Amino acid sequence: MPFSSLGLSDNITLALKNKAYKKPTEIQEKVIPLIFEGKDVMAMAQTGSGKSASFILPLLQMLSQKKRDTKAKIKILVLTPTRELTLQVGAALEEFGAFLIQQPKVVSLIGGQSIGDQLYKIQQGCDILVATSGRFLDVLRKKQMNLSFLEYLVLDEADKMLNLDFTQELDLVLEALPKKRQNMLFSATYPEKMLHIASKVLTNPVEVSIKESQTVDTIEQRVIEVNRENRGPLLRHLLKENKWDLVLVFMANKRATDNIAEKFRKYGFEAASFNGDLDQELRNQTLTAFKERKIKILFATDIAARGLDIEDIDCIINYDLPRSPADYIHRIGRTARAGKSGVAISFIDHETQEHFFLIEKRSGIKLRRQSIKGFELQGEAPKKRKGPAPVKGKGKSKKDKLREQKSLKQSQED
Repeated sequence: MPFSSLGLSDNITLALKNKAYKKPTEIQEKVIPLIFEGKDVMAMAQTGSGKSASFILPLLQMLSQKKRDTKAKIKILVLTPTRELTLQVGAALEEFGAFLIQQPKVVSLIGGQSIGDQLYKIQQGCDILVATSGRFLDVLRKKQMNLSFLEYLVLDEADKMLNLDFTQELDLVLEALPKKRQNMLFSATYPEKMLHIASKVLTNPVEVSIKESQTVDTIEQRVIEVNRENRGPLLRHLLKENKWDLVLVFMANKRATDNIAEKFRKYGFEAASFNGDLDQELRNQTLTAFKERKIKILFATDIAARGLDIEDIDCIINYDLPRSPADYIHRIGRTARAGKSGVAISFIDHETQEHFFLIEKRSGIKLRRQSIKGFELQGEAPKKRKGPAPVKGKGKSKKDKLREQKSLKQSQED
């Protein structure tokens, strides 16, 4: 099926041709007509399946068909969970709208950059606002932004945003928007506990779900057993043995990414770290260098697990396992994008065996444990010790648990 059969204009299809997009993905085939029909959409599909283009293309076309006043007014709001995804979506909107007679005025709002400069751009005229939720609310509080003309709301990577911490933010966002609007939610996963929050956004939505196996099948998933202290030497061995051009390595925390990147550079590898502690300019420079293959190995926290579209990453390494099965799917989805193949390798030891069993169960996979000669897993699994019985009245309160969760989240990402 060609893109033109979805009702996209010649100017949009020309931009697609210019970007070497030959035919729509399944999520695009299903979602684009629904958006043209004015439906609220709740779409679930794997990373790399083309979710962003499935809302960008029809929204650009519908926007171009509306007569613009002398000064552009905000008609479309796209919220994303990370700065990088915000910038990526903003760039895609400009690229796909490059051949429109009335080119869209796009403003991206992210932390780490001057809020004054961003406000000035909005006030100069803006058709489309792409923002992280935090920076959007910062700008909203300035009360210098007119949202009364808004017609479309998009939440990209919605499962990352629709968590307990975003509930209050979401209410503030919705209060500021016109009640009559078209809404779209896109994500790779929709945990059941968050669906009631999504119901606040959507009105009689059409649900679109693409099976996970369509993208996961193109990824060769491996599990290698190795002692914790041997993970670095094993990774260096794998990098020398395989002809991988670009490798993305996921770590548990920010400091670990910095430390191991420095160590690998000393061993002669073109490596860098990527985490929320880097200032925005350095984050942008690091990603650009990785895309241009000036950096071959990127050590990152889960800030790189969502939405980033970097072509031809050959291998994903789970140096530290992700906290949840959903994060595992997002991480490995950074490779094998747009129908290409890739490799995803997870390192596990005695202590993490049980957690990986849970990841396998929730992800619907079963992988054979491997060992590499010279790096075999040594020792025995620690025996489980039964803890003392809980003392009534001494357990943590719900508030304490929520505080701990929030503190943990803040320490891991920005």
